[in-house]
Amino acid sequence: MKSQIPEDKKATEYLANERTFLAWIRTSISIISLGFVVAKFGVWLRELAARLAPQIPIHSTGMSMPIGVTMMALGGILAVLAAWHYHKVNQAIQRGELKANRALVLIVTIAVALLAATMITYMLFTAENL
Repeated sequence: MKSQIPEDKKATEYLANERTFLAWIRTSISIISLGFVVAKFGVWLRELAARLAPQIPIHSTGMSMPIGVTMMALGGILAVLAAWHYHKVNQAIQRGELKANRALVLIVTIAVALLAATMITYMLFTAENL
């Protein structure tokens, strides 16, 4: 549903759009950082196990790296989507129109839910090996 934006409210809309963009970027950076930690966590655990008990063979599922890299990629994609969305909303504000982008919200929600499901599955799978 489109609605017209009064001229005196456009500055408010521009600033709100910028705050939203910055929130997306902060979220993107957080996801990238967490992905880095997850990717390196398996390596850290293997090194710790080798130092604590070098005589015991180390079992590795090898999933922390792919999950971490996926999270980092998702964070990068989220940053690109944020810039694209910011640009589109700015264009709509310039035209005096405003409408919700439900498809983008749905895509990001599904991507994060799939990533969460993957991480939960990984955690349940590796919990048996502890």
